[in-house]
Order: sequence, then structure tokens, then C-alpha cells
Amino acid sequence: MDIRETIQKPIKSEFAAFKEFYAMQFKSDVPLLNSALEHVAGTMGKMMRPMLLLLSAKCCGKINESTNYAAASLELLHTASLLHDDVVDESNMRRGLPSLNAVYSNRIAILTGDFLFSSSLHNVSLTRNIDIINTLSQLGETLSSGEMLQLDLQKNGGFSEEKYMEVISRKTASLFACCARFGALSVGADELLAQRFERFGALLGLCFQIKDDIFDYSDNNIGKPTGSDIREGKITLPALYVLDNCNDDIIVSIKEKLNKGISLEEDEIAALIKYANNRGGIEYAVSKLETLYKEALQVLPSDIDKDCKDALKAYLDYVISRNK
Repeated sequence: MDIRETIQKPIKSEFAAFKEFYAMQFKSDVPLLNSALEHVAGTMGKMMRPMLLLLSAKCCGKINESTNYAAASLELLHTASLLHDDVVDESNMRRGLPSLNAVYSNRIAILTGDFLFSSSLHNVSLTRNIDIINTLSQLGETLSSGEMLQLDLQKNGGFSEEKYMEVISRKTASLFACCARFGALSVGADELLAQRFERFGALLGLCFQIKDDIFDYSDNNIGKPTGSDIREGKITLPALYVLDNCNDDIIVSIKEKLNKGISLEEDEIAALIKYANNRGGIEYAVSKLETLYKEALQVLPSDIDKDCKDALKAYLDYVISRNK
């Protein structure tokens, strides 16, 4: 069985129903907005986060209307944040297709993102679950603070593995954590069980981001040029390992520039990528992945349905084995 089939097996019918429900969120009686929403709908990914939420719900009870509202609220929030990110980053592509801001304008992309943020709030209110509503409001703060922390590091330096983990915990892992928590809460799980799923989601999210960051150090035809993160001032785990453990003159010079918030030249970026590949940076990041992977599996309750547990393990396997 294909790994994605294993992931979807316990929620096949529920996931199909959710996708139909979610598609209805991208409709408007305003022609320009409707056109923009259709474009965004055409650039959707695999919807892995709603899938995680539905799986977590299935592990804890019966998927219901509240589950769908919770999944829609999170995915809408995530999609809105991507529209705004593309404007901030001046990105012209999203998942291999022209981004909304490139096709229309920054103004339309921002306003469409605002519309989706509002739709997210509307959906979460329909869960009628105060714990889910409170957590979503905190998530918005967490995502924004993660972006600001990253920008502060790019401008003022101070890169470290501790700061890196804090950034990805806020920017990426928090969203996966909420998915798993919302799924459990939406079907009436108690707080202790919801916390276990939340921790699983957080660990899974850390794995997702570290794996994504590793791609920046090799040419794997993933839709972005090698070194693009470094060019944007994002110093991730493979490079941090080299900066902390190599005393070659060029690495010392690069570290000094980064700590002063000075952008690197192309030859310095190439050198940092080369060192990360040849001096243990990639291996270190992979070892970190393996540690987080094992912890995530240990967090899962032992008494959940076998198909659901197999699906969550397959989800985790997919995250760390994917090639894009």
C-alpha cells in the first residue's frame, strides 16, 4: 500500500467530505474576490494539516461537524498567512505556480488574505468549543512572533541552534501542534489526551521544518534554488552546526558577518553550503530528525486504533522521507 493510502485509510470518506466542505470556503459574490479565491484554490497543496487533524480526531472519537470547522479554520489561517508571506518575501511563485500577488497585485493578495483570516475566525466560532477558539487566537500570535523573531535575527544577528528551534517551533511546529490538538478536542477528548496529541503534532512539525531546511543544501529539484534560505538570511540547522564547529578562516569570517546582520556574498553562500555538506552539517540535522521522530512515536497513546496509529506513523515517515 502506498504511504499516502496508509495515511488516508482510516479517514478516507471523512477526508473526501472535508475537501468538498473546504472548497466552499473559496466562494464570494464579489467577482474580483471570487477570481482571486479561485486562483488560491488552484495552488493548494496536499492538505496534510487537515489530514493530521482528522486523524487525531479519529483516534479519539467520531469525526463530526466541529472537526470540519476546526480543520477549515486552521487551513484557512495557514493559507492566509502564505498569501501575506508572498507579499513580504516578494515571492512570485507558490507551489510551482504564479503567486496571487504576482498575478494580481500586493494589495489584492493582502485583502484576499484578510478575507481568509476572517473566514478562519468564522469557522472556529462555529466549533462552539472555547478551548479550540482560545488556542486559535493564541496561534495567530505565535505565528506572527515567530516571523518577527526570524526577522530580528536576520537584521541583528545572534543566530544559534536554540534560537533556530524557537523560530521553527513558533512558525511551523505550532500549526501542526494545533492540528493534532484540535482534532482531539473536537471529538470530546480530555485535556491530558489532547496534550499528548498536541505534543505529537509539535514534534512532527519540527521534523517537517528541519527536513524542509535540509533541501536548501542540495539540488533536489524542489522548486527553489540551492541556498535560497541563506540568501534570505535564514540560517538553518546544517549551517549552524558548521558555524559552531568549524574554525576555518572563511567560516569564521562568515560567522562574524552574520552576527553583525551583514548579508553574505554569493561565494560565501556557496562555501557555507559546501561546508554543511562536507563537514557534518547535513548528518547533524538528520540525527536531530531521528531523535524527534523517536520521541514523537513514544508520545502516541498505546491504546488507539491500530489503523489510526499506523496512519500517524506513516504520516511521520512521509514527513522525514519526502524528497520535496
